[in-house]
Amino acid sequence: MLSLLCLMLFVARVFSSSTPVAGIFPQDPALRMGSSLTATCTVSPERGLHANTMYWTLNGKRLPSSTYDLLSPNCLSVTLHHLNGSQQQSGDNLVCHSGDGHVLAGSCLYVGMPPEKPVNLTCWSRNTKDLSCKWTPGGRGETFIKTKYTLKYKLRWYGRERECEDYSTGQRYTCYIPRDLALFTPYEIWVEASNQLGTATSDVITLDILDVVTTDPPDNVHVSRVGELEDQLTVRWGSPPALKDFLFQAKYQIRYRLEDSTEWKVVDDVGNQTSCRLAGLRAGTVYFVQVRCNPVGIYGSRKAGIWSDWSHPSAASTPHSERLQSGSCEPKPGEQNSTLRRELKQFFGWVRKHAYGCSGMSIKLYDQWRVWLQKSHKTRNQLVSQHNSPQMAARRTEFTAKPHPLYAP
Repeated sequence: MLSLLCLMLFVARVFSSSTPVAGIFPQDPALRMGSSLTATCTVSPERGLHANTMYWTLNGKRLPSSTYDLLSPNCLSVTLHHLNGSQQQSGDNLVCHSGDGHVLAGSCLYVGMPPEKPVNLTCWSRNTKDLSCKWTPGGRGETFIKTKYTLKYKLRWYGRERECEDYSTGQRYTCYIPRDLALFTPYEIWVEASNQLGTATSDVITLDILDVVTTDPPDNVHVSRVGELEDQLTVRWGSPPALKDFLFQAKYQIRYRLEDSTEWKVVDDVGNQTSCRLAGLRAGTVYFVQVRCNPVGIYGSRKAGIWSDWSHPSAASTPHSERLQSGSCEPKPGEQNSTLRRELKQFFGWVRKHAYGCSGMSIKLYDQWRVWLQKSHKTRNQLVSQHNSPQMAARRTEFTAKPHPLYAP
């Protein structure tokens, strides 16, 4: 409603006749922040009003009489110093009133700053046939008055300058070009910012549509256990469906985190495969996993594409460790092999470290060692169980109670 007030104020300048009641000068000025303004309100002598009975308001608040100056019986001025930025982009409302409160005339004050050069202009295409661009206003971004941003583009070596028309993407400082774009030829793209106090133009970027293609996130992301291995998970996903008909080689990234953590670990060496084994994880722990895609080499382009958004998180838990579940603190048999075990632990610790990511060789070697170790634990546990069984205890008692024939009396 406030934005309509400036238009409604002009109605107050006329009554039933065409004779103007009053007028304010200057009308709807644009001023820089920190500047001063002296405005005058002149009433028509035919109305029989005297200026010393009038008063001023700014955005509905009455201004102190110390800021007034009576210039003539029908002319009253007001002086404002160190103006702040307009409270609304449609302008601040400076109004002249008669003594009984009626509105005589009004003016909209546009107090702000000229725009600065827009920055961070980036563009991307989701299907090689459209183009979306976004940018950031220069400086602090706040001009306090309405500022228009226009995205312009043209073919680099020929073609006329064109303007992007679709700014209704739901995000500020974004524009969408849906069609009529050429491939295999570069475009020059820039943004112009303008308001009542000045204009500014961004740097010009040059791009080929094929070099800025992105995709939807990979779909059907599944995370599952690797048998009973308590420190590994397998991640599988599907290629983005939108670009299956294009000649390109996708590149993927994976990131994962603990359930109770906000810190992500990123796996960069996935390549173009659609599955990956994560190793070196905590046993009995829930992990959240996401995947994203970068299309590389669309129609022979030599530049990397733009990473997609991350997929929706998928979750899975690693199995609990058998050693943690047993809770036993008894010494295990085979302590004579402790030195060998320590050496193996150091060696396979190195293997485990290098099994991070999706490298196949170290993963296979690590798996072989884990299988051997699990079998070793099972054999050891079986020996301990047999040693502690009632049958073995009875046999040991029988053997110790029965005297040896050589020592019989």
